[in-house]
Amino acid sequence: MNQPNNPGPANPESRIIRRAPTGSMPQAVDDFHTTRIPPPSGLPQQQFAPSLKPARVPFGEPSRTTAVAAAAVSIISGWATSVVATELIAGWWHSDRLFCVAVAFLALVFSAATISGVILLLLRQPLSRYLIVAGAVVAILTYLGVFIAGARVAWVVHTLPLLPITSTVLTLMPRTRDWLLED
Repeated sequence: MNQPNNPGPANPESRIIRRAPTGSMPQAVDDFHTTRIPPPSGLPQQQFAPSLKPARVPFGEPSRTTAVAAAAVSIISGWATSVVATELIAGWWHSDRLFCVAVAFLALVFSAATISGVILLLLRQPLSRYLIVAGAVVAILTYLGVFIAGARVAWVVHTLPLLPITSTVLTLMPRTRDWLLED
C-alpha cells in the first residue's frame, strides 16, 4: 500500500523544513596548494591576472559618497515633486480635470521610477542610474506643467526643479558609475 505524501514523523522525506544538524560542522579542506598552477618562470605574475576594474577617471576614485548623495537628493526631490503635484491636483480639480489626470499620471510615473531607482542605486545595480534620470525628466515635465498652466505657486516652487537636476548630475557622475561597477 502506498504511503500518502504527508509530512510527518512517518514520512520524513517529504518534509519541507528539516531540522538543522546538531553535530559538529565539517571542516573545509584547503586544496589551494594542490590545485594551483604556478606561472611560467621569467614572466611577471601580473600578466596572468585580468583586471576587471573600470578605468580610472580624472575625477578620482570610485566613491559611494556621490551615490548616497544622489539617493538622498532623489528622495527629497520625490517628496517635493509629490507635494507640488498633489497641491496642483487639489487646486485645479474643479476647473480642469484632464490636466489633473495628466499631472497625476506624471506623478505616478515619476514616483515609480524614482523609488525603484533609489532602491536599486543603494543595491549597486547599474540600471538605477537610468531610472533616476527618467524620474528626474518626468519631474521636470511636471514642473513645466505647473509653470505652463500659470498656476500661482510659492516662490520656492520655482527653485524645486533644481532638485531633479542635481540628482541627475550626481547619478551620472563617473564616480557614481565606477562605484556601481566596482567589486
